[in-house]
Amino acid sequence: MRQVRKHRTGSSKKMVKALALAAALCVAGGTAAASGAVEVGAAEMQPVTVLLDWTPNTNHTGIYVAKELGYYEQAGLDVNIEVPYAETATQLVATGKGDFGISNTEDTLSAISLKDPMPVKSVAAIIQHNTSGFVSLKEEGIESPADWAGKTYGGYGGTLEEKVVRKIAADNGVDPDSIRFVDLGDTDTLTSLQNDIDFIWVFEAAELIGLQKAGVEYNYLPVRDYGDAFDYYTPVLIANTNVAAENPQMVTDFVMATARGYAYAIENPEEAADILLGAVPELDETIVREGQKYLSERYAQDAPQWGWQEADVWQKYADFMDENGMLENPIDVNTAFTTEFLPK
Repeated sequence: MRQVRKHRTGSSKKMVKALALAAALCVAGGTAAASGAVEVGAAEMQPVTVLLDWTPNTNHTGIYVAKELGYYEQAGLDVNIEVPYAETATQLVATGKGDFGISNTEDTLSAISLKDPMPVKSVAAIIQHNTSGFVSLKEEGIESPADWAGKTYGGYGGTLEEKVVRKIAADNGVDPDSIRFVDLGDTDTLTSLQNDIDFIWVFEAAELIGLQKAGVEYNYLPVRDYGDAFDYYTPVLIANTNVAAENPQMVTDFVMATARGYAYAIENPEEAADILLGAVPELDETIVREGQKYLSERYAQDAPQWGWQEADVWQKYADFMDENGMLENPIDVNTAFTTEFLPK
């Protein structure tokens, strides 16, 4: 499941809006042109491009905090935050069109399993636990996956997404073929649930808060409750491995400054929300503020520090993907991630 609407690669209208938003952010933030370093006093700032996985949201707050509070500048970095138009951040980072990107476990594993592996690696887990799951209107009576038989699932066209739903259904005594899978396209969660869709995969810090704001009664089933493999890292911060090999100090500086941004958000959720809203005023204030409170308690939950990653988490989901024919070639999960750039 891709983080925050799973990129919605078929959603051209929203992607166009995202591109326009990215352009506006570049203007508002006074970001440097890609033509070279920017001088600040006597020091030269190194341009760095970060590609988001979707429109800005509370998954990304630490990055906006690090930029606004000058953590990147203090590290000698001129950071430009962009929203991809059609390709994923993983693809763009792999082809050198971004130094860093917001990805997820499945995209990263898929990328490195190719015959010609993409040069990407996760350098930090943005959230320690999977904060997504399946929502349905309370009136539908879906209190567990055992109630999915004969229901209609609204998704976003991801093959792996359907594999997870089918696996959980089968594990709970439901014939997966009895579930009708429908592509939601641009339709929002509430509209979909009020029409012909029975359950949808959503994110706790976004859609659930939106439903609460609308006063909707719902049932929610966290995906992490239905198998150890499904408590995977999503999203993750990836780097181009060629860039990391050629300029490890820049990668270290960026990750360290980003970790400072998330540490600030953990300790100061209200102020962090203010910073995100200041950078992207088009966002829903209620969802940002409530979502920030929620995620600030979860960025580093059960971990020694923000960004921490364990091989066991990667291995469990890699095994699930391999069992379902989602990996092109066998992989060593230790090549998918590293903790070497995190603060010591």
